[in-house]
Amino acid sequence: MRNFINKFFSHNNLPQLNWFGKMFSFLIINGYWGVIKNPTFYQGPLKGITLPVLNCYSCPLAYTSCPIGLMQHFLEIRLVPYYLIGVISTIGVIFGQATCGWVCPFGLLQDILYKIPGRKLRIPHKLYYMKYLFLLVTIVLSIWMVSPVFCKYFCPVGTLEAGLPHIIWAPEFRPLLTWIFGLKFALMIIFLLLFVFTKRPFCTTSCPMGAILGGFNKVSFLQMHVSAYKCTKCDICRTVCPMDISIWKNPKDLDCIRCGRCVVGCPANAIEMTFRGVKIAKLNVNPTLRKSDTQG
Repeated sequence: MRNFINKFFSHNNLPQLNWFGKMFSFLIINGYWGVIKNPTFYQGPLKGITLPVLNCYSCPLAYTSCPIGLMQHFLEIRLVPYYLIGVISTIGVIFGQATCGWVCPFGLLQDILYKIPGRKLRIPHKLYYMKYLFLLVTIVLSIWMVSPVFCKYFCPVGTLEAGLPHIIWAPEFRPLLTWIFGLKFALMIIFLLLFVFTKRPFCTTSCPMGAILGGFNKVSFLQMHVSAYKCTKCDICRTVCPMDISIWKNPKDLDCIRCGRCVVGCPANAIEMTFRGVKIAKLNVNPTLRKSDTQG
């Protein structure tokens, strides 16, 4: 069994598995194609399921609920979201922040747009701490204002997945638009442009879900390991990383999304991915860095 896992998650398969995982999860999470006949959004029993990725509850295609939206709802009504805490904690302890790298639909969009050729820029790592501020502000204001402030005033995911489709498919909603939608639309456009020039700018600076999951990287079953003996500190791992981090500096980095691209890109064969100590992703030979790997 261990040999099968090692072969399945070999460096030859890992990039394809990552892209397949993101596309498959996108189609599963957003698979309500009945909306084509009935321009509304799914409100069935699957809406009771939440996954630790941002995917708007009101998206016409979405089956599941958004964890940040659910968190704000419980904060408004002054109740403890035991179910949400259980889901996030369980998945976090097992996989760390890997859902951001393998499941999140908005992360997939950022990775795709970053592949558009052009000048690429790097976000200063000091700005990465902004997502913790967003999380704190979201919690405080949701309690104080009794309102889902992150979803209502900021979230570009909701604007793209729910706001625009609803006003396009249901013209009767258009007279109800206010300055709030104009603000969110402008923020969405800014982020979409940033996606082309920088690596995952929303994930690195603004996502409260990533801020929550990042803390589990220290204790999760899924871990990254870097051989101090083999590592040459060439920083190619940062070049191929969609979060623009140098994994050799800290294998338990709070921003690591466990996508495995550093495993593929390391020319020194120094990086491994393990699950409870069992190697599940390790190079068998020194790879040749591909141009596609450097583009996220």
